[in-house]
Amino acid sequence: MTGPLTTADIREKYLSFFESKGHLRLPSHSLIAPDPTTLFTVAGMQPFKAQFMGAPARFSGHGENKRVTTAQKCLRVGDIENVGRTLRHCSLLEMLGNFSFGDYFKREALTWAWEFLTGPEWMGLDPSKLYATIYEDDEEAFTIWTKEIGLPESHILRFGADENFWPADAPAKGPNGPCGPCSEIFYDRGPKYGLDTWADYAETRESARFLEIWNNVFPQYDRQDPQPDGTPVLADLPFKNIDTGMGLERIATVVQDVYDFYSNDVFAPIIARIAELSGKPYEGVQSLSHRVVAEHIRSVSMTLTDGVAFSPNGRGSVLRKIMRRASRHAYLLGLREPTLYKLVPLVVERMGGAYPELAQEEARVTAAIRTEEEGFLRTLESGIQRIGNMLNGLERGAVLSGQNAFLLYDTYGFPLDLTKEIAEEYGVSVDEAAYAESLEKAQEIARAGSKYGKSELFGGNQEALEGLPATQFVGYDELIAEGEVLALIGAGERLAHLPAGSEATVVLSRTPFYAEGGGEVGDTGALEWDSANGERGRGQVRDTRKTPVGVFLHDVQVEEGELKPGDTVRSVVSRERQAIQRHHTATHLLHAALRAVLGAGVRQAGSLVAAERLRFDFSHGAAMTLDEIAQVERLVNRWVTANFPVTWREMPIEEAKAAGATALFGEKYGDTVRVVRVEGSVPFGDTTVASMELCGGTHVRHTGDIGAFVIVADENVAAGVRRIEALAGEAATAWVRERLQSAARVAGLLNTSAEGLEARVSGLQAQLRAAQQETAQVRRQLAEAQMGGGGSAQQVRELGGFRVAALKLSGIEGNELRGAADKLLDQSGADLAVIASDKGLVVKATKDAVGRGAHAGQLAGKLAAAAGGKGGGRPDMAQAGIQNPEAALGALDTAF
Repeated sequence: MTGPLTTADIREKYLSFFESKGHLRLPSHSLIAPDPTTLFTVAGMQPFKAQFMGAPARFSGHGENKRVTTAQKCLRVGDIENVGRTLRHCSLLEMLGNFSFGDYFKREALTWAWEFLTGPEWMGLDPSKLYATIYEDDEEAFTIWTKEIGLPESHILRFGADENFWPADAPAKGPNGPCGPCSEIFYDRGPKYGLDTWADYAETRESARFLEIWNNVFPQYDRQDPQPDGTPVLADLPFKNIDTGMGLERIATVVQDVYDFYSNDVFAPIIARIAELSGKPYEGVQSLSHRVVAEHIRSVSMTLTDGVAFSPNGRGSVLRKIMRRASRHAYLLGLREPTLYKLVPLVVERMGGAYPELAQEEARVTAAIRTEEEGFLRTLESGIQRIGNMLNGLERGAVLSGQNAFLLYDTYGFPLDLTKEIAEEYGVSVDEAAYAESLEKAQEIARAGSKYGKSELFGGNQEALEGLPATQFVGYDELIAEGEVLALIGAGERLAHLPAGSEATVVLSRTPFYAEGGGEVGDTGALEWDSANGERGRGQVRDTRKTPVGVFLHDVQVEEGELKPGDTVRSVVSRERQAIQRHHTATHLLHAALRAVLGAGVRQAGSLVAAERLRFDFSHGAAMTLDEIAQVERLVNRWVTANFPVTWREMPIEEAKAAGATALFGEKYGDTVRVVRVEGSVPFGDTTVASMELCGGTHVRHTGDIGAFVIVADENVAAGVRRIEALAGEAATAWVRERLQSAARVAGLLNTSAEGLEARVSGLQAQLRAAQQETAQVRRQLAEAQMGGGGSAQQVRELGGFRVAALKLSGIEGNELRGAADKLLDQSGADLAVIASDKGLVVKATKDAVGRGAHAGQLAGKLAAAAGGKGGGRPDMAQAGIQNPEAALGALDTAF
């Protein structure tokens, strides 16, 4: 029952090895990037950028540690279309890393890598199958490899700065700053994976046989401006670092000697389940869709667990893109109902040991994926109807225009591969060249607008915004204001007029509407005007956004009259603004209260401020207790009741920072910032509030304007990140009233009062526990009776070198089934005991048997599969859900 190391085994061995070398083991950072340079964490070293730049290597709860090791989950989507098409691309990968911040350097990094890879107690790889590449001028690395480690010179290739330097080509092209050579380690997988040689790799730099498994980066230089003649200047850094990374999926492929990533112990069970659900077997290289679904469901599950939600922009849009790619490949496999959510338990089973938050968030992640699947399947069905209409008018052998194929994709989200598949059913082909041309034009437009930053914010209207001045915002002091219509924009063009019933983006010279930002939603309301012909005009403002250069974009639907550029409009902000302001100021008080109750380590990690609620994400490592929630809520309400003034003013950002102002998550700040301040003390010693934050949002004038405040939820959204949802004002009182009424209704059902509800429920729970204990006693007696009478026991048999005792029982489950297995193991003197009933299956193994290779979890899985169920567990004990105990026991002879 022994086998190759699992992915989990490799991960643990790696971390344990470097712990033995004095490294501090740290948990993986969230997939949400630790710095604003990327949306997601893309490298193992990213959480340590500050330390690589010279910051003290101090980590919370651990003091100073210059040696660190991690298994970091990373998300890379730059070439997502290659995932599944090649056998090595993954959007989500685990990077095993060991890092030195000015401590050890090349010698230790390379010799420890060699020790881990070849040591029999670690990976145990054959040294003769290991190869390395080095930077062409790195004689130090060459000497270590050949003279100290003993790697033959013929196993070493030298490459230039384009291949073996970080960043690539840094000596000649920059950027200035830390840089250095690197040395990659390869493993020769043998001729069954390719007949090429190491010399061939030197020419092609591509190979299925020679697989790169480890990269050792040596940042040892400070790249500076070149000399006048262009000679690069590489000065020695005052202290040198080590940044190494080994892809866990790659080393697992080598150690398990499987063809590709998708054949390892993480992906193979997921692919098998996809084949089972779709009825289409996995056929290796040809089965693109199986691989896409398996890889993407792991990525989506992990990313959702870390707190990213499906949304139309930012991280959420990337997550949605991955999900929809998986959904369309599930559709290509014939799956017409939501199915991907059924794969989440397998992801949890395979990854949850290293990332326990997966199990904690399984229900939420599963529900989110199912909802997203349902929505996208509706999109697919709509697209199918539209393509049907296009194809019905075409003869067999005709060609569907590339423009129409692109329209299906661009407007309705219908992918090209499905368009081609459906067209083939009609005997019609697709003009893919014209499709590609249309796609390229759309991408050129997007690239042209990239100077605005988040291009998705503008809906393709970048060119039409050229030349417009920044909008004058007066909404801090005025909720009704007049302004001139500077532009009407729709479908990427300036419009001459906007008639009743139409929608477009309206740009005003002056506006009271707050534009979405800093977590606060954009304002809604109305525009009113008098047309030139005396007709009264009115339009609904449905949302307000702005460009990075301060042009406010009002999404408007005209209800009456006609709107033209040059018209003067009266802007009226909706009453929802009052609720939004209450929730925004309440968010600042909540932040201050959390820091007062939980400590100064609390930091904002995201927020949403809307009319109906507020949501606040913050850094904290544990769930809040009921008492902590009550303390926070009580503090906020005391500050509200005290009716402190809320003030704001603009000041230089350095002055604001010096005064102690805190920045809100996701905000971009200029040289001058707006500081919102709440300060005061209630006549109690512990209720002083001091909130000062950089914030461009809207607020009430006094804390008393907030009204009631109530916390309605506290949940985990990512590793080390909590989320509070709360209500203020009328929303809070309505919520409390509804809960009181609900409690009264429940009390009535239980024939008690609201005051007696807790005691009544407690009494019912006690009755239930007593009944459960009585039932358990009956089951134990039933098991003992069946075992005492022999039941359906089979004789102890010799199977696979182990003595196996098996017994079938009826009506037994849970603890009693496990207890029966313990008793059978003791009574029989066997190595393994197997108990099967119509309620489940349990396998137990003695310590001696486990030491000789027995594995209860593997055996339980095989028996369960034969009985139409599934299960597994530890080497010494495992259980499974089955419906047919006879089939499970009948499979014993072939399970070893």
